Amino acid sequence: MQFTFHENAKDKNLKIDGDLHKYIFKVRRHDSSKNIFFRNMKDNFIYEYKVIFSSRRDTSLELVSKEEKIIKAKKDLHIGWCLIDPKSIEKVLASLNEIGVNKITFIKCDYSQNNIKLNYEKLNKILINSSCQSGRSDIIKFDESDSLEEFKKEYPESYMFNFSSNDISDSKDDVKTIVLGCEGGFSSDEVLSFSEDKIVGVDSSMIMRSETAIVTIASKVLF
Repeated sequence: MQFTFHENAKDKNLKIDGDLHKYIFKVRRHDSSKNIFFRNMKDNFIYEYKVIFSSRRDTSLELVSKEEKIIKAKKDLHIGWCLIDPKSIEKVLASLNEIGVNKITFIKCDYSQNNIKLNYEKLNKILINSSCQSGRSDIIKFDESDSLEEFKKEYPESYMFNFSSNDISDSKDDVKTIVLGCEGGFSSDEVLSFSEDKIVGVDSSMIMRSETAIVTIASKVLF
């Protein structure tokens, strides 16, 4: 654990109780004589606190120091992800955060499942836990788009990840925004909306699930 999340980190005094108190002192078995580092995920600072009082149920902390410490990927990658089952999104979200994806826009594409509702509170909790573990100083940002056509109007330089002889590794320096299909891929109209030079793929004859493909994309572009 690189730091602990607390929305009020930066205040002169913090009080922790409930599940967070249990996690720090019972699960992590933190030594109360040692300082604890927090982030609030709203700024770039990491805050160091010392324990001034601790009981079985709660602990009072006092701010000792703060340091601006930005830890993130060397480049920004925005992925437009055609909506899939939320459970599949949840499975790979922490990995995408740790790889360094900057933003994900969920798109209602032609083959997306209908009536999908995402629980952003749950998704953000996954991301915060991931950043606490990896040390990342922020989390992935989320957005939504009602169609691929609408998304392309806002991000006209987007690439599409699909079957193509254009290997994504050859374009990784140019890719800032890329669109990924859902199960079943893209409709013919959606594919035709991208020029051939904006469609990239990987050297593989196997068909990947959407959640496998998105981790592959992020790794290829960011590493």
